[in-house]
This record gives sequence, C-alpha cells and structure tokens, in this order.
Amino acid sequence: MAEKIIVIGAGFSGLTSASYLAKQGHQVTLLEKNDQPGGRARTWEKDGYTFDMGPSWYWMPEVFEEFYADFGYTSSDFYKLVRLDPGYRVFFKDNEYADVPANKEELYQLFERIEEGSAIKLKKFLDNAEYKYKTALADYVNRISDSILDFFDLKVIIKSFSLQLFSSLQKEVRSYFTNPKIRSILEFPVLFLGSTPANTPALYSMMNHADLTLGTWYPMGGMHEISKAFEKIALNAGVEIKYNQEVTLITGSGKSINQVETKTDSFTCDGIVISGDYHHMEQKVLDPKFRKYDYDYWNKRTMSPSSLLFYMGVNRELPNLKHHNLFFDESFEGHADEIYKDPQWPSKPLFYACLSSKTDPNVAPKGSENLFLLMPLAAGLTDQPELHDTYLKNFLNRMEERVGFNFEENIEVKRSYSINDFKSDYHSFKGNAYGLANTLRQTAFLKPKMRSAKANNLFFAGQLTVPGPGVPPAIISGRIAAEELNKSLF
Repeated sequence: MAEKIIVIGAGFSGLTSASYLAKQGHQVTLLEKNDQPGGRARTWEKDGYTFDMGPSWYWMPEVFEEFYADFGYTSSDFYKLVRLDPGYRVFFKDNEYADVPANKEELYQLFERIEEGSAIKLKKFLDNAEYKYKTALADYVNRISDSILDFFDLKVIIKSFSLQLFSSLQKEVRSYFTNPKIRSILEFPVLFLGSTPANTPALYSMMNHADLTLGTWYPMGGMHEISKAFEKIALNAGVEIKYNQEVTLITGSGKSINQVETKTDSFTCDGIVISGDYHHMEQKVLDPKFRKYDYDYWNKRTMSPSSLLFYMGVNRELPNLKHHNLFFDESFEGHADEIYKDPQWPSKPLFYACLSSKTDPNVAPKGSENLFLLMPLAAGLTDQPELHDTYLKNFLNRMEERVGFNFEENIEVKRSYSINDFKSDYHSFKGNAYGLANTLRQTAFLKPKMRSAKANNLFFAGQLTVPGPGVPPAIISGRIAAEELNKSLF
C-alpha cells in the first residue's frame, strides 16, 4: 500500500531519501526552502561565470555509482567524470609547493623527496587507511547507529580497536612521519571534518585512502551537475518536488507525525524524513511534544567550521595555480586552534582556492578564471562583513606572489558568503558549513539520532546525524533514513 511521505530538504540526503522511498512505492513529496536542488551544492551564475557555491571536492566515487546503479544509471548518464592530476597543489612557506599526483608511484616519490624513507611508510599507512575505509563502509557507516546496542557485535567491537576508533589521527600520522609538510597533507581533510587532528579519531585516516588512492575527481559542468542528476532520478522515480516551500510547522497526534505546514501550503503525511538542518527543524519547527533534545544538548555539540567564501570572476588566466590549491603557508595548528580551541576570526589563516576553469572551459569566459576562495572559520562567531575584504586582500596578496602579478584590477565579478548567509539560506546551526564535528564523542551512536524518540514515523538525515559531513555520507544517510522509515510503515 502506498503511503504519503514528506521529505524536507532537497540536499543530497533529501533527494536520496525521496528517490528510494518513491522506488519503494510510496507517494513522495519533497519540500525545499530554496529555488534549486542540492542544498549547499547550489550554483551561482553571473556574467558568464558559473560557481559551485558549496562542495567542490568529488571523493568516494563508488558511493555515487552505487546510488546511480540502484536506479539503473551510471554517472556517465549525467556528466563526464574526470580524475584530476595532480589532485591538488599545496603551497608552503618560502614559495615552496607540492603537487599531489594521481599516480601512486609518483606519490611515493614525492613523499620520499620531502622526507627520506617516507615512501615505504606511506605504503604501510595507506594500506592501513584502505583497510579502515573498506571496513568502516561495511560495518559502521551503513548502520542507523540508533544506540550502542547496534555495536554489540563481537566482530564490530574487535574491529573498533583495529580501526583505531579510540586513538587520534594526529597520533597515527606522527607515528609514521616527522616532516611538517607531509603531516599537513595527511591531516588537512579533518580541518573540514570539524576538529583538530588531535581530537579526530584515527579511523578518519580512511579519508587519506579516498584522497590519495581513490583520487580527486571533477564532474564536467561543476558539482551542481550531481544535484541535477539526483533531481532527475527523483523525478523519474515519481517524486513531486516543490521549491520555495519553507516548512514552518511539523505536528501530529499520538506518536505519529501527520501534518506539515509551509508558509503557503499544508500537507498531510503518513511518514516523514527531515534532511534540513536538524537543530532548526527539531527546535524551531517540530511540535515541542515530539522533540528529543533541548537547548543545552545542542549548545554542547562541537560543530564543524563555518567558512568565509568568495566567488570571483577574473578576466585573465592565473598561471601557477591548479584546479584545487591549498595555501598552507601559515601555521596549520595556529589556524586550527582559532577554530576549535579559542574561537575567533583567524589572525594568520590558511585558505583554499578552487579554479574549476582550469579543467572546465565552460564555467568561465574564454581566457578568464572562476575563482572560489574558502577560509575555515569557527562556527558560532558573530559575522563581521566589514572584515571580509580585509581577508580577501590577504588572500589575493598571497596568491599574487605565486602567479607573479597583481590581478586585483582584473576581478569583474565578486561575491562574499559567510556565517550570516549560512544561517539565512540553510538555517544552519551557528552558521556551520559542514555539520557536526567528527570527534570521538560525536561518532556513530553518539551523534543526534536518525530515528525520532517521540514519533514512530519520523526520521532525520543529513550532516548533523549519521554518518556525518560530506556529500558521500549525506547520500548514505539519506538511503538509511529511507530504509528505516519504510520498515516502520509495515
């Protein structure tokens, strides 16, 4: 029997949930606050320049392919996928840099040049990372993680130790390597996972397998091509998608949700998946009688960073920059401390620069570049728009040293985006950009629960619940939520 299902939020977790629930035979309506799919993976276009507003790294391609395959597609049905080589360039102090190659032998050679004897250590490190990656996907990531009972399995308990779930990434990396450049290359992904390397479980070295072994990819046309692909799959599965529909109230009777209100419409339902911001939806929109958590609970959560972003169209080519560029010419530890230990606007920030126009000629006018800049920033700070241009000047000065000329006068499109925008566009808790931090105390069943404790037909998905931040985890989260809701209806 088809049930009426409401899914809130057309980010990757919401589109995934809606697609699977429709495939299971339900009548699914997807409500989205904004005017396009993708959540944070929206796009912005101006004067011939196209910008991915959020995610720009395509890792873990098999997660995308598994989703596509479940609906009879492959990624090639929607976009051309290109592996980047080098995957990215890392700039250090004193005008030094390293290109991280796609070829494994070249990668070993790079590490050996930086630190003698590190090639053989890297092989061992990546073998261990691969084991964690495959084991985590098989035994951890694909669980609802509703309670510790989900992990009362001797095999899983034993693997928790072999995966170094109770040790830190920093400790693991530094047991192999002494050179700070190598350490920064291996530790940088956690800057976006929401904690310092010292407080991130060593389990997350599995991201080094995703990065250095599986590689960094790019969908021609931009990351928003993925959003459009997911939207098309949902529509083909029978999902009704309604944009510009901000949900204002979720309520019901007994232990069931049956009513969803937006600013303009009202919907009845037999089940619901919330993939919008968990905190906002539970604390501001959900009827109080169905809430599990309170203000103190949320205020004690460790959030991933927010960001200061710039989208700029530059009417000339920028040499010596790659598609992805990490500016680690300041202290990694110093910037991390100003995000997590002593939250403040950073004094000597690291930043990331993306020029997808280096790979894709269709995202900028000929002879021009679409430049995307990102500085991780502590969540919960007061946005200070008057500081945005101060940081931009800092970034441009550092880039100009690398490209060999002043290009500021060549910027013809410019937009900044930061804490207030994340709150306004996504109701993002404390203006976070990526979700809940992946600390040991917020891993697996210690995250906010996917299954509601108060309503038997309500489930949550997305970056504030299992498995965590990032596009592939969002896809996995959406699938799990759909499976569990479907079970609860029968």
